[in-house]
Amino acid sequence: MTELLPLQDLSRDTASSGPFDAVVVVASSPEGLPASLERPISRHLAVDEAKGTVLIAAPELAGGRLVYAPLGSLDRDGDDVRRHAEAAASGLRRALEAGAVAPALVLGKSPSGAAFDKAAEVAALGALAAAWEPLEAREHDAEGGLQKLGLGKLDGPLGEDRIAWLRAIEGGRTVTRDLGGTNPERMAPLRFAAYCREAFANLPVEVEVVEDRATLERDYPLLSAVARASFAVDRHRPCVIRLTYQGSGPIQRTIMIAGKGVTYDTGGADLKTGGHMAGMSRDKGGAAAAAGLIHAVASLAVPQVKVVVEIGAVRNSIGADSYVTDEIITGHAGKRVRIGNTDAEGRLVMADCLSHLRVRAASEVDPAIFSIATLTGHAVLAVGPYSIALDNHAARARNTAARLIAEGDRWGDPFESSRLRREDWDFIKPRSRADDVLSCNNAPSSATPRGHQFPAAFLAIASGLDAHGHPSSDAPLPYTHIDIAGSAVEGSDWQHGRPTAAPVLAMVAALVTQE
Repeated sequence: MTELLPLQDLSRDTASSGPFDAVVVVASSPEGLPASLERPISRHLAVDEAKGTVLIAAPELAGGRLVYAPLGSLDRDGDDVRRHAEAAASGLRRALEAGAVAPALVLGKSPSGAAFDKAAEVAALGALAAAWEPLEAREHDAEGGLQKLGLGKLDGPLGEDRIAWLRAIEGGRTVTRDLGGTNPERMAPLRFAAYCREAFANLPVEVEVVEDRATLERDYPLLSAVARASFAVDRHRPCVIRLTYQGSGPIQRTIMIAGKGVTYDTGGADLKTGGHMAGMSRDKGGAAAAAGLIHAVASLAVPQVKVVVEIGAVRNSIGADSYVTDEIITGHAGKRVRIGNTDAEGRLVMADCLSHLRVRAASEVDPAIFSIATLTGHAVLAVGPYSIALDNHAARARNTAARLIAEGDRWGDPFESSRLRREDWDFIKPRSRADDVLSCNNAPSSATPRGHQFPAAFLAIASGLDAHGHPSSDAPLPYTHIDIAGSAVEGSDWQHGRPTAAPVLAMVAALVTQE
């Protein structure tokens, strides 16, 4: 983990005699900066009308390097705090390219108002995200990379509490990127579990891994059906990873999350063709986010909160024992699921995990249940690079999606909200007395009306949560499904895009720390 240090005095700490080897300034203009920073930037801008990030030789500053990353306009309708993350990322990358390993990041004047009140933290997280390198790259060559980052802003230093918060959040986001952005052999199901054991070894998180085939087939029958063709290959065998964090003091609320951990998705018997299999090692982004979230919460030692995670880690392989369309499989909740397409495997994996969480919720304090998944191509078409939240009635009564949107905007980890409608329930209704629910149609979600909404209805039915969805039910359970197919990687490019660690930041802020 990169060492984070607060800048107490901008002029002193960014000087050539200081502990850093470059200065990265993120600002709309050099106005208000210390003279040692303002002068070289103003001289450069006087002869350079380009608007992008620039490297300026400045012998009097740390490492002789000054990187200016302009924010640009922040007063248009489309502008938001993400401009700070993007500028900081650009500046940090340029500093690293120049040979720096310990730059100081300085944030200039930001607009006032709630929309930008987290600008300094968002900029810092943007810089740290840009410095992340894939796990395989780090394991191949542990040298180099960002070693130290100084953090400062014009209106005073970031306090140690803010630095500690950033360390914890970025630690969780690193876990998310490592798990989600790693190739299918390095992060096969049992190696996913091994990474979790190591990542949580020094944190107050209980880790349990269920890998016995008989147990999985009994307790997770839908997940086991997806994994049927992979059981024959030892290194591809599935598992369920259970993570539990319990904060100090009397528990006031419980966050329960099911994460889709499809470590590789061939499509199964309904094989992905035409190049559409590339990038399917990223189909574990939901599980990665769930693990990263609980890592961040445990690192923060949040009191009076319990977080429970169930990860279904499985490879959707193809082979003689593949499950196939038209099968009827009874899940953990007792619902008979007719398979509409084997490439809609993630909802089967999560349905069993959600059903276990549903049962466990009966003994928890004020539970709220979530599923997180890179689930549908329709999500990308519908909202582009944003996470989507879909509440059941009980969650909507608590304004869960609305809180995620509000905090996502403040922290630069944005959400959109969709609604479950009666058409979504009708779409998956049983076609005969032989089954209780249809998993999906046989067209891609991107070619299906309401292609990212109806899967949430399926998850509610197949997990048994539909009996608890309305506030007037005997035991209401708030449930929110989160589709991150568009937000999990930059540019929604599953094959080459860098993992974003969405929606860890927004969920921690909105649901756990409630800052």
